[in-house]
Amino acid sequence: MPKMKTKKSAAKRYSFTGTGKVKYKKQNLRHILTKKSTKRKRNLRHAGILSGDNVPVIRKRLLPYG
Repeated sequence: MPKMKTKKSAAKRYSFTGTGKVKYKKQNLRHILTKKSTKRKRNLRHAGILSGDNVPVIRKRLLPYG
């Protein structure tokens, strides 16, 4: 049985915490920043934690050895 390949696009977008949660960078912080409030931009800086039905998909299919 050959090794499973990691989806490299997913590897660039997601990573795992020490406890096994899936971490990602929040969107909407690339351009058109003048109309967004300072509070909104500050909250977008922090990493988001993925929850729900998407976690098993990320762990098994996209990042099998993560």
